[in-house]
Amino acid sequence: MTEPDSVETSTSSPANPTPTQPSIYIHPRREPFEHGLVPIPKLIFTDAFQTLAAHKVKLISLANESNHRVNSAAIAETLQISPENARLVIEIIASVLHSESDPLVNAKPSEIESVGVDVYDLILFLYIQSYKRLLPRGHRDSPAVTDVWPSTSAFDGFLSALSPLQLVRSNSRKFMPSQADEEAHQLSYLQKHLGNLVSLLSDSTEGEGDDSLVLKMENFEHLGFLIFFGEKGSENVPLCQNAPFFANSDPDMPAVPVPAPQVHDWLLENISSALEHIAERVSTKENGPTSSSDPDVPMADVSPISAKSTTFTRGPSFIEGISKSSCLKRESDLQGSSVKVVNCHESVIYILAPLRYATLYGCSDTTIVLGAVGKAVRVEHCERVHVITAARRICIANCRECVFFLGINQQPLIVGDNHKLQVAPYNTYYSQLEDHLNQVGVDTTLNRWAEPLALGIVDPHDSLSHPVGVSDVQTESASPVDPDLFTSFLIPNWFDGESSGSTKDNPFPLPDAYVKSQQKNHENLGELKNALKETQLEDSKKRELSTALHASFKDWLYASGNIRQLYCQQND
Repeated sequence: MTEPDSVETSTSSPANPTPTQPSIYIHPRREPFEHGLVPIPKLIFTDAFQTLAAHKVKLISLANESNHRVNSAAIAETLQISPENARLVIEIIASVLHSESDPLVNAKPSEIESVGVDVYDLILFLYIQSYKRLLPRGHRDSPAVTDVWPSTSAFDGFLSALSPLQLVRSNSRKFMPSQADEEAHQLSYLQKHLGNLVSLLSDSTEGEGDDSLVLKMENFEHLGFLIFFGEKGSENVPLCQNAPFFANSDPDMPAVPVPAPQVHDWLLENISSALEHIAERVSTKENGPTSSSDPDVPMADVSPISAKSTTFTRGPSFIEGISKSSCLKRESDLQGSSVKVVNCHESVIYILAPLRYATLYGCSDTTIVLGAVGKAVRVEHCERVHVITAARRICIANCRECVFFLGINQQPLIVGDNHKLQVAPYNTYYSQLEDHLNQVGVDTTLNRWAEPLALGIVDPHDSLSHPVGVSDVQTESASPVDPDLFTSFLIPNWFDGESSGSTKDNPFPLPDAYVKSQQKNHENLGELKNALKETQLEDSKKRELSTALHASFKDWLYASGNIRQLYCQQND
């Protein structure tokens, strides 16, 4: 291979099949790019192809011969990383795997080492650690955003030259890239590196060069980690069923390996076709009638409806631009099982539903309740936000003065430029919570809220330039909320609507210190009530005392931010 970033493949291979026609387009899987990148410097290679080709050989030699799976010890030895980081790699891969039938997806924490990760999924995961995210785009309505965007912080001078948060919070009012822009960016990355990816999944036959590489059907299926055909929510058809060279293979007979150049050329044509279609759709929208809504193109919108498909569940549901208000979303209100909460300010947002993925981006002075998240939560560029969630895992990036009330099965991952973060045990419930937790596979007996794992202060996956040496600096971690300041969060029972569940209390056991603190607060409250009842005061003094209590309570409501929740509940 002469070019590590773009392996040229021969076009003189056997007759190249034409791209899938006419109605199904290829798409990137968003999950690995949005939830599968981790800022560990030793996982980012200058020469990814050559390095991973050597690593693949070693990993296969260390793998279980029957299934090509490796545990964290083999990963740590091969990549020269700590056992803790090797375990983290396996956990992240488990959260973004494409195949729900993979044993790693539903493995319990005690089973992860014995199950291990497939070598080829690991190689693809490691390769895309070189991916660079799109920079946030400029918002077309900057003056309207100024009123609700977070005010300048005392931290703004710190690492301002390299912090993505500074970019988001600058006067240019940068916002998330559109769905169409992100998809095109991911497809372009795959287009550039497709030759390398196909070669890493291939086996050598007699001979030299690319013409000696062949791809087995089972290895071809691993590309499903990065791409799929059709639309999100459509029937889960194996990737090989869309490939003409594997589509009609006899299930009782091993499929004949296909020359790697043939696979490469067929995928390349499909990617080119999809990129052209995205450009056409975006151009049509931009040149069409103006609309007050954001001109983003959801991922599913950039491909036509397949003649063989039924009703599709489109891409992630968006909750965007909520300001000084409340928002309630139940399962029936969402499209699909992923949600993105974007640019919401001074609000209370309840998402009481079972989810696979959730992303919170660019929010401030807001309380966000996420029901149950079975795969991963990502919180990015948020300031003075309270997040209450029960989830498998969470990643916090470039946030400030936020508090996270967590029922979490894996260590909270903290990356980027963070300041004054706090973590606390989960503090709420609603009637269907345990049903939702069981549905997505979150374990209430395992809560690692108090074990945050802080990685690098620089995100190597953004597109910014960073000063030399800063990538080795560890980010600021999160501190636990003082038990005496811990309070439960009340979700009104009328939010359950007509549907009701069996949950009557917080399903995550509280640590002893927090239980004792709550008991102490209840006892103090009871003593105060009794003291007030027994106090003999003149009517004028009672009025003064009542006025003082109301004023103090009002001050606490505003200082804590709970005034917004109280106001919204009264309206509802």
